[in-house]
Amino acid sequence: MAGEEEFPLDVSPMYEGERVRKEDMFVELGGPTQPGFELVIYEPDAEKVKDGHVELIGPDLTEMEEGKAYPYAMIYKVWGPEIDKDLEPVIERRNHEFQPYIQGYMHLNQRDEIWVRISKSAMKKGLKSLKQIGRKTIELFKSELPFIQKMEALYITDKEEVEKRLEEARKVYRARDERARGLHEEDVEEFYQCTLCQSFAPTNVCIVTPDRPALCGAMSWFDCRASARVDPEGPNAPVPKGECIDPIAGEYTGVNEAAVRLSGGEYNRIKLHSFFDCPHTSCGCFEVAGFYIPEVDGIGWIHRGSKVRETPIGLPFSTIAGSVGGGRQVYGFLGIGIPYFYSPKFIQADGGWRRVVWMASDLKERVADAIPDEMKDKIATEKEAKTIDELKEFLKKVDHPVVKGVVRPVDGKKITEGWAEEEAPPEAAAAEAAAPEAAAAPTAAAPAQQPAAPQVAMPQFPLLPTAPAAQPQIQIPTTPAGAPVKVILKDANVTIGKIILKRKEEK
Repeated sequence: MAGEEEFPLDVSPMYEGERVRKEDMFVELGGPTQPGFELVIYEPDAEKVKDGHVELIGPDLTEMEEGKAYPYAMIYKVWGPEIDKDLEPVIERRNHEFQPYIQGYMHLNQRDEIWVRISKSAMKKGLKSLKQIGRKTIELFKSELPFIQKMEALYITDKEEVEKRLEEARKVYRARDERARGLHEEDVEEFYQCTLCQSFAPTNVCIVTPDRPALCGAMSWFDCRASARVDPEGPNAPVPKGECIDPIAGEYTGVNEAAVRLSGGEYNRIKLHSFFDCPHTSCGCFEVAGFYIPEVDGIGWIHRGSKVRETPIGLPFSTIAGSVGGGRQVYGFLGIGIPYFYSPKFIQADGGWRRVVWMASDLKERVADAIPDEMKDKIATEKEAKTIDELKEFLKKVDHPVVKGVVRPVDGKKITEGWAEEEAPPEAAAAEAAAPEAAAAPTAAAPAQQPAAPQVAMPQFPLLPTAPAAQPQIQIPTTPAGAPVKVILKDANVTIGKIILKRKEEK
């Protein structure tokens, strides 16, 4: 704007996806330790929007201490003759696209989980105020989305004020989500793609349907439709759903064709409502990470803002998210948006809520009204189960469906998968009783049989890329030369190409 100093930082799409690492961080805004949110509000009266104006409540950058984290809220008021309330979430989500154009300014996530970092180098180049960021952001919005004719911004770094307005913002988010729940995939002829996160996750295939919102949780089918209408060249475009191949798993010919195109040929099948078989890819902005727990044949969930640091598999959200993010299709892990919990098709190919065995307590409380009444007391949290053993005992105690078996479709048939008997097979016990001496003194011709380990019915999908158990144990059978050898690997990720066991040659 006339009379204002030149913006000190480069601004270009080439910086989109840039990360500000902790060692180069001047300050962190929002993120894992501080409250934060972003919100766009449509104002129908043009006279009430001060175009280009930026207001700041709370300390500015020059008043912040290097290396610290601060609360952060970004509230934008917009007006334009083509804008209505349906476009609020569409404009809001583009904040994640435009702000990362600013060199040295990292913007991640969305809604009430935003995570911003400003680099030391940005400060050295002359960045002094968040108002500078606000003015440049407004400029980017208006140049990229010309239907926005007037826009103003309110930035807040005062914790009390951020927390007060956060509750108001969450009411707006909930109202948007509830509006989208009355429509289903059977009611429409096309879905929508979202490529907003492909700068971070180049092979991500984000397909938004009435029954499956975007992974970020911020874009519903209605939002994407509105976005495609006002910005045909933008990140949201129609995807003809084509023929329905599998109504339970949510496989459509049109989605598979889009998977090939959007992933650059990396993936050719996506089943929208399956956790195990050709699951949806996961970007980096998903709100919730799901993980398979093979020891109990169930699924656990933890969200990005959770105060819970460990899951029963011994991994925090950050590690789980790192295992599946980047636009990958990973069997045994899945990223979703929180509104998907409310979908009647929620992972229905794998048993839906009857397959869920664990949730972080703050997540379970947040989506309590989405959980079927008969399952609310059967899903453990960290308060009931911090380890696999504690989880197994809890699930037995409450008679969770996975203990007896969850019915799920496989190859067009319904099968029931449950826990196998934990005792050794009767044949093995009889053989051991009939020949105790032979069992005690194994020979090369007849090696000792180990007691049968507890077995769990496993879904039919490829092995996970990493072993998620917190303390994996490898039991090596007894050898003629000595006692069993137990190797315990703690807090380790292990990749094994080949194991060769050779009998020690006698001298």
